[in-house]
Amino acid sequence: MARASLSKMSWEKYSLRPVQGAHPVVLPVFLYGTAWKKDQTTDLVHQALSAGFRAVDTAAQPKHYREDLVGEGIRRALRDGVVRREDLHIQTKFTSVNGQSPDNMPYDAQAAVTDQVHASVKSSLHHLRPAEAPESARDAYIDLLILHSPLPTMAQTLEAWSALETYVPHRIRNLGISNCTLPILKELSSLVKVKPAVVQNRFYVATQYDVPLRAFCRENQIIYQSFWTLTANPELIRSDAVLLLASRVGISPAASLYCLVLGLGGTTMLNGTTKQDRMVADLAAPKQVEQFSHEHPELWQRIMENFQEMTGDHVTL
Repeated sequence: MARASLSKMSWEKYSLRPVQGAHPVVLPVFLYGTAWKKDQTTDLVHQALSAGFRAVDTAAQPKHYREDLVGEGIRRALRDGVVRREDLHIQTKFTSVNGQSPDNMPYDAQAAVTDQVHASVKSSLHHLRPAEAPESARDAYIDLLILHSPLPTMAQTLEAWSALETYVPHRIRNLGISNCTLPILKELSSLVKVKPAVVQNRFYVATQYDVPLRAFCRENQIIYQSFWTLTANPELIRSDAVLLLASRVGISPAASLYCLVLGLGGTTMLNGTTKQDRMVADLAAPKQVEQFSHEHPELWQRIMENFQEMTGDHVTL
């Protein structure tokens, strides 16, 4: 049985693959997810930052996100002295026409893909500006811009990516992709100047937990961002490995699942809880599990191996 490698993982943060000329991008293991928060978005983002989150995920996709209210929540936290912009990771997404609501999108659906990208990025920089004054958008930057999904053809995907590259390294510090398969990730990585530094995918059984894709990510300095981790995995939350770790460490089964996914290495995740006590408890859990892994290394190893068997990771480690 292969042993889980702690050398391939972090309980706190990762440094993204550097882009020449860009400031280093540090990605905490937990990002606050803002999808479907609607009118509560501003308050929840401020609450999350106050609880200790130092990374926020959003998208220029009004259908599911209020990117404008994410910006308000961040600016409120900046004004209140909760966090400094330089200590915060902000990431958003360009969403193609297929993922947008026809009557509410940040660009002209009939425009060329390149023009759509430019309009979307301009909108995001305005929403995520550091101060209330509209002109402060000139000083705005985005730590990571994610292509929300591949476009219908690789040519269109490359057109969108090339447009995003024009903002790197100053207005956008790094690029990633979401909802991506391994063949597309390999092809994209081989064809672009700024290679994907992050892949944000659903971690669930329907894709066999992305085992080969995550192996490729580890081999190529790409961080895997898991989303829908709790909702899509009720069977994992009820599994022996998750429940044993939760019991021994004194954390919730949800936090236990998060930490076991982190234990797979090279992985971060979105956490979209709306409960302040859950925010605090989830953020504290990785350090608690890290301490447990040092104090009880053999039991931790058995738990991780059990979890790896369920996800299929034991065949690649």
